Amino acid sequence: MKFNDEQLRTVANLAQYYGHWIDAARELRTLRHRMAWKVRRGRHYLYKIVDSHGSGSSLGPRSPKTEMILTEFQARKQATLEREKGSYASLETTCRMYRSLRLGAIASQAAAILREADLRGLLGSSLIVVGTSAMAAYEIEALSRFAVGMDATEDFDLAWAGNTALAVKGIAAPVFGMLRAVDPTYTVNLERTFQARNKNAYEVELLLAPSQAVSLPRTEPLRPTALPEQEWLLEGTPVDQVVCGRDATPARIVAPDPRWFALQKLWLADQPKRNPAKRPKDRRQAEVLLDTVATEMVRYPLDDAFEASLPPELKPLFAQWQERSAASLARQRRW
Repeated sequence: MKFNDEQLRTVANLAQYYGHWIDAARELRTLRHRMAWKVRRGRHYLYKIVDSHGSGSSLGPRSPKTEMILTEFQARKQATLEREKGSYASLETTCRMYRSLRLGAIASQAAAILREADLRGLLGSSLIVVGTSAMAAYEIEALSRFAVGMDATEDFDLAWAGNTALAVKGIAAPVFGMLRAVDPTYTVNLERTFQARNKNAYEVELLLAPSQAVSLPRTEPLRPTALPEQEWLLEGTPVDQVVCGRDATPARIVAPDPRWFALQKLWLADQPKRNPAKRPKDRRQAEVLLDTVATEMVRYPLDDAFEASLPPELKPLFAQWQERSAASLARQRRW
């Protein structure tokens, strides 16, 4: 069902307000420290203080220059704080409207994780959403409500998309550290080391393509097994959309190219190793998504060039979908 005018207006406003807010929130994080004067050997020095213990570094003795540094810092921090609060107020109002219009939403916990990932610069560059939560973003891309009844389960799947710079920066646990910042009760499941769980048994799984294994820091506590089929989700053009959580909070989703996502789901549905309870849902999601790509997602053509890019494992699945789609269209014409 295509979005009506009110839904179209809301999703457009949501993306705009989120962009304003995330810019302000990221800048505010760079200003989390404070500045204060400290007396050392009878002289006042301006210190940049970085923690609650008062640790920091001196910016120099009191002078017109350091006084100006302090004044400019305080003014910038106050202005950024006001900008962040104002933009989030607009965002909250739009999120409430989004939920009232029954647009596709994701789990509240997933929304919180995605905001933190985006604030840290991990979303899209290092992490993409590869589970059912991606369907909400695909609906926004299609401007159509087609995944009703396919809501995400109480788990959340992320894939590592690579970022060697994190190791250079000395970030030991980019994913697990991010999860713990959202909820300190997250722990690694020692029996399934690619999975973290919080006190409420909400599960977050980290998946990995073999080509990206070298870029995952060795010190990252979550240790996913490299799966060849994850390579397919790195192909094509990702979808990048803003959605809302069930608690009416915003979240940006960067998800795989919907064509590749759907075909990987079809492939999973045929795999004996796949959880039997998930296979029918995989197939339903894949088929409805491919149907919607064909009719509503003009940026993602299902043409000869796309078919030629497919690996041998996926070509028969694409051909089967084409046959089913053609048969369905022929029936509609007869009616």
